[in-house]
Amino acid sequence: FCDMAAPGKVAAFHLPPLPTVGEIIKLFNLKAQKQLSQNFLLDLRLTDKIVKHAGKLKKAHVCEVGPGPGGVTRSILSAGVEQLLLIEKDPRFIPGLQMLSEAAPGKVHIVHGDILTYKMDKAFPKYLKKHWEDEPPDIHIIGNLPFSVSTPLIIKWLENVSKKEGPFIYGRTQMTLTFQKEIGERLTANPGGKQRCRLSVMAQHLCTVENCFIIPGQAFVPKPKVDVAVVHFTPLVQPKIQQPFELVEKVVQSVFQFRRKYCFRGVETLFPEAGRLKRTEQLMMTADVDPTLRPFQLSMSHFRNLCNTYRKMCDEDPSLFVYNYREELRQKKLRRNSRKSTSQPKQIEEEN
Repeated sequence: FCDMAAPGKVAAFHLPPLPTVGEIIKLFNLKAQKQLSQNFLLDLRLTDKIVKHAGKLKKAHVCEVGPGPGGVTRSILSAGVEQLLLIEKDPRFIPGLQMLSEAAPGKVHIVHGDILTYKMDKAFPKYLKKHWEDEPPDIHIIGNLPFSVSTPLIIKWLENVSKKEGPFIYGRTQMTLTFQKEIGERLTANPGGKQRCRLSVMAQHLCTVENCFIIPGQAFVPKPKVDVAVVHFTPLVQPKIQQPFELVEKVVQSVFQFRRKYCFRGVETLFPEAGRLKRTEQLMMTADVDPTLRPFQLSMSHFRNLCNTYRKMCDEDPSLFVYNYREELRQKKLRRNSRKSTSQPKQIEEEN
């Protein structure tokens, strides 16, 4: 399956003639399932473009998430990768992927499984490992993800980046993934932008995030109601906020809880009702954050100061970190309902 190469040059890899992606869909009677938010990308020029934005793949090890009928898979193989790991949850796609595997003997390994539970810390050879401070390893994750999976998956992988776990035990593994256009805009939104949100801060404090290009919805089958963004992630050598992932997530989530109000209102939810105002003022003052800024106006240095100060407060009072604002609200509601139910029989008796 290789062209004859000139002496001293590596031969380029070419797939043999195969049925088109559209023909494979018809051959195996594959229909996109709406409940799984599946959309097929059949245009190989666009799949080639996705793979091109992943970076240099020649002789690299690649994991493709949710290959489906194999459009992006073909483009990855044509880029001359060393090994390709395919993780596909839907068993209907496995026969078509096996056809691709047979066309590229020894290059493809197919796993029928769920990427959200698949253990990626043993997915690649140990010799590919690099120190975190080094250049990224020759490992790439690529995926045209179903919309229902994309956000929980990137949150999981960002946590893995923070802890250097999963696919990031090998070093600063790069990712090239698709999202709804709006999610792509959120991932790359700058402070002050209308799309700036929790996802923006969590992604950008751990990775360089690049919105590569937009794929129009009509390029997919069936056509989704939205366009699709291709986003590239490269983990940073040093995170912009050097605190544990859970602490950063708690602070950022609290700040954005009341997006349209002053950031003071969200920061308040980090503290129990008793002493809430005093502690919130202490945190904002020490972190040097203007309490009248809106959450989306806060810069990364604002969030860094908030997280560092909150960490000191948690060190002084460990019960702070386990405090849950929503749980406190739930308990208050239960107590209120309990008082109502115990007062009702007495009220009925008086009326009688």
